[in-house]
Amino acid sequence: MAEGLATGAVSHRRGRPRRADLNRAVSSIYYALFHCLAACGADLLVGRTKGSRNETAWRQTYRALEHGRLRQRCSHTGNIAEFPYEVRNFAFLIVQMQRARHLADYDPDTSFSRSSALDWVDVCRDTIADFNRVDVQDRRAFAVYVLLPMRKA
Repeated sequence: MAEGLATGAVSHRRGRPRRADLNRAVSSIYYALFHCLAACGADLLVGRTKGSRNETAWRQTYRALEHGRLRQRCSHTGNIAEFPYEVRNFAFLIVQMQRARHLADYDPDTSFSRSSALDWVDVCRDTIADFNRVDVQDRRAFAVYVLLPMRKA
């Protein structure tokens, strides 16, 4: 979707995409990362296939991911340093794209170029692919880290 918005294919317009389409593309890039992580957490904590999971529990886990907590946890470099490079890179991109999404969605003076939006599409696609290749135990640990409250030992 983000790529179609950034190229103008979604709006079926020729030439340069509208500013609103580029802003929506940037917002969509963040949400691709967000929903990738929400699905990862639900799949790894509850079950991947419908036949092997409780749908209510899966949906609850998927919906438990909160934007503010996600940003806070992904910004905590001390804790993030414990994860493999691909997870750290995913966390860094989430923080970066959440900032860009806030600008895109809430700052009327913000505009993004087609090339920067398309670059982010490529980076997001590669980062998600790298994240999905990480060992399941590390992805599960990251999902728990961003989903559940931290308690002192």
